[in-house]
Amino acid sequence: MGKADLASLLQCPRCRRAGLRAGPECFECSACAAQYPSLGGIPWLFADPERALGDWRNRLGQYLEEFGAATRAAEADRALTTRSFTRERLDRLIEGYREQQRLVTELLAPLRLATTSLGQATQQAFATRLPLSQDLHSYYANVHRDWVWGDTENQRSLEVVQQALGGVRERVLVLGAGACRLAYDVHQGGAAPLTVALDLNPLLLLTARRVVAGETVELIEFPLAPRGLADVAVRRELRAAAPARAGLELVFADAWQAPFKPQSFDAVITPWLIDIVDLDFAAIAAHVNRLLAPGGRWVNFGSLAFPWRRPGLRLSREELPAVLAETGFGPPTLEEVEIPYMRSPASRHSRLEQVVVFGADKLRRTPHEPEPPRLPDWIDTHDRAVPRIPALALAADASRIQAVLLALVDGERSIDELVRIVSEQGLLPADQARSAIRGLLERLYLAGERV
Repeated sequence: MGKADLASLLQCPRCRRAGLRAGPECFECSACAAQYPSLGGIPWLFADPERALGDWRNRLGQYLEEFGAATRAAEADRALTTRSFTRERLDRLIEGYREQQRLVTELLAPLRLATTSLGQATQQAFATRLPLSQDLHSYYANVHRDWVWGDTENQRSLEVVQQALGGVRERVLVLGAGACRLAYDVHQGGAAPLTVALDLNPLLLLTARRVVAGETVELIEFPLAPRGLADVAVRRELRAAAPARAGLELVFADAWQAPFKPQSFDAVITPWLIDIVDLDFAAIAAHVNRLLAPGGRWVNFGSLAFPWRRPGLRLSREELPAVLAETGFGPPTLEEVEIPYMRSPASRHSRLEQVVVFGADKLRRTPHEPEPPRLPDWIDTHDRAVPRIPALALAADASRIQAVLLALVDGERSIDELVRIVSEQGLLPADQARSAIRGLLERLYLAGERV
């Protein structure tokens, strides 16, 4: 199996009605005529491909600007110190920051970053780094874990996933594949003609594309807790043991708008995915059910650290079988294993993780056809009036109060004077104004110092 067979499984992520036909430069929906390009040879199958491309370009611009700011800050500190080891450490950081900018720019050339980018204030005002759960550098350490740090964690992860799979599966989908080491290992170690690795992060997937093809990718690791001066910025060469055998395919897409026809796969693997997404477990199970053929198997691997504020959605492992049964799955195999987690040889920071692994077979279709998370019409259609919903009203009031206060900061007024003005204008009682103003100024100051 290969790209032609992958194409036969694809479904338009926009209309969700028809298949996609492969053209010379893009995939096109046979029903709604939506077109989906490739990014570095990987299908870019987001429901709104141009918007997704623009969002990731903004993230890349912000990423590069942050490294530029970090470089300038390190250079300023270097000019102030006379300690030789400190100068050497800062020199290593400065070189690492500059090299990372260059290497990431080359790696992500398929994004076609514009020569101009939004200013820092504009980016912050319009929150171009959304979604907050997934930025360009989210899970960046995973590329080093997958392809540099050694095989201890990767081999243990493969063992428990293969055990939960319980046999040969013809068509395997890895949702949230990240830098793709697990997808690569499952494919290399099994007999599946087709393994599809899906993720939405270009840094992770474009790195994986080159590595699994047998290339070497160079990137800089910035360890969380460097063991020594030489470890503050480490140039790494990422490579696989061998090129992936035929049939390992990469796809850019949103996992919950997965661009595949129903019942396309014999196994779906979700590694460390349900732990981080803002979608309740029952909805996730319904999406996985839709993708699985009858008798297909869902294997989940992660810590079950559900990120919900609502207590009813933060499930324990004992609650999982009932939810799985409600969504068309049979009784799961459940195992809790301990694995080493994120152990960089250059860092003092690592841990052992208690990981919950379950496998469950699809017995029937889910009673409720899953719907991808949708935005309201007044956001999606662009021509509807924007309602002043409570969240927007609260944000507007908060921004107005903050803008009034910050406009009073003119380089002349003290905190005492700001307190007096704010209390006189009725924004805050005097006994609350002092701590509130100090807290705001402190947060903004510390945020600037961390750049």
